Amino acid sequence: MSTTASTATMPAAKGATAHSPADLSLWERVSFSTIRTAMAMLLACVGLSTVYRFGRWFGTLEWLINYRRRRRFAEVMSGVFEGGLSGGRLRRQCREFFMHSRCDKLFFLILDCLPRERAVSLFSIEPRELLDDALADGRGAYIALAHLGPHHVAGVLMCLLGYKVAGVRDRSESGLRRYVEQRYRQKYPEFRRMRMFYAGSYPRNIYRCLREGYVLGSAMDVARRRHPNQKTETVTIFGEDRGFISGPLRVAIRSKVTVLQGFVLPQGGFRYRFVLQGPLVLPDDQPNEERAVQHAMSAYAANVEKYIRRYPAHVTRI
Repeated sequence: MSTTASTATMPAAKGATAHSPADLSLWERVSFSTIRTAMAMLLACVGLSTVYRFGRWFGTLEWLINYRRRRRFAEVMSGVFEGGLSGGRLRRQCREFFMHSRCDKLFFLILDCLPRERAVSLFSIEPRELLDDALADGRGAYIALAHLGPHHVAGVLMCLLGYKVAGVRDRSESGLRRYVEQRYRQKYPEFRRMRMFYAGSYPRNIYRCLREGYVLGSAMDVARRRHPNQKTETVTIFGEDRGFISGPLRVAIRSKVTVLQGFVLPQGGFRYRFVLQGPLVLPDDQPNEERAVQHAMSAYAANVEKYIRRYPAHVTRI
């Protein structure tokens, strides 16, 4: 996510995702188009604040119906808080979780219906100077993410702010996200230069992105190895030892770029804060890779614990 605001279209890098309309079934195209048209009409008639209230109402309805997901949320919280959450707080946070999840999907679906200035006014990077300073020398930066908040929403809005964005994600992706991203590529020249790589792919394209001034983001709190060559690091989090993926972090250290940590926090009225922490690693302060990885992962895990306990309703890995 470089601050260079060029709108030139760049070809997708080898290894990047480049979905086409053919990737969607006829049913997916028709159903998603129908829902989007209905939401766009609602937006035009009643405004964004009313659409947000509708999303929260719909999320409450899902909370009442989907008992399996409620039970899964309670299981996750029992691992986050010793003894779990009390009954009243658990119900409130679980309901908020459903409402945030529905509103995030709804906003992602209708974002391109908003004027560009209105869309970017709903998003803030805090502190933005921390990211801009990391990019000041022309190299990229790596932001270590966690499964907290909608990363895809932040990625789109950072593109519209002029940053060059790259990410690493799982190979499986929902039809809704593929549908929406096709529309974004048609409307926003900035979005067409976003690069996405599958987890477990070769790292050479990640090295190239960092050399070219991209901001690379990926979630490190993933224990499942998708390829035998993937590097993991054991960290203690929520009282347990877990293996987190460390490959992109190691690439960032070898590329001598600044490593930050970021959390996407939904606010009321479709507003989003991208809160940055760090630096976890500075480009000129890496005498030993293993020591730098251990230090960064330890700080990363401590921050994840802090933010999930502070914002339990924002977790996305349920």
